[in-house]
Amino acid sequence: MRHYAPNNRRRGTGCADLAVVEITEIRAALAPRQRLMGLDVGRKTVGLALSDPALVLASPLSTLIRGKFAADAENLKRVAAAENVGGLIVGLPIEMSGREGPRCQSVRQFGENLLGVIDLPLAYWDERLSTAAVERVLIDEADMSRQRRKQVVDKMAAAYILQGALDALSRT
Repeated sequence: MRHYAPNNRRRGTGCADLAVVEITEIRAALAPRQRLMGLDVGRKTVGLALSDPALVLASPLSTLIRGKFAADAENLKRVAAAENVGGLIVGLPIEMSGREGPRCQSVRQFGENLLGVIDLPLAYWDERLSTAAVERVLIDEADMSRQRRKQVVDKMAAAYILQGALDALSRT
């Protein structure tokens, strides 16, 4: 897995100069015992996962059904505050060729909009095949029904994305 640097940093939003940061910079932005929250941003849902305070283990949290952006952002802000989140890891759906397509643009726009509401640093993480990997585990190892997989796949994919970022942080 690779991380992706920001295209640019936010300016003039009124938030402290927090922005899209490199994955290696996010740990320095955290206060002691703060967690990271992983987001798997889809067209209809946002899967959420949390790290432990030691930044070693990612756990699935929940799946938010997307609606209006303002309501989605407020829900995410509430969860972040309740769970002592100090930074966000957002899965970036890079194409298999390594290029950023329309889905990446959509996720980056979601991230930039979110930074206008949530005063936390955000790093993107390559999420290629995360949903497919999670689906494979849920089918092969957990033997879950299609209906049950549909209920958990987004939050499990968020945990998979966050765990990849945490593993990278542990190596730096």
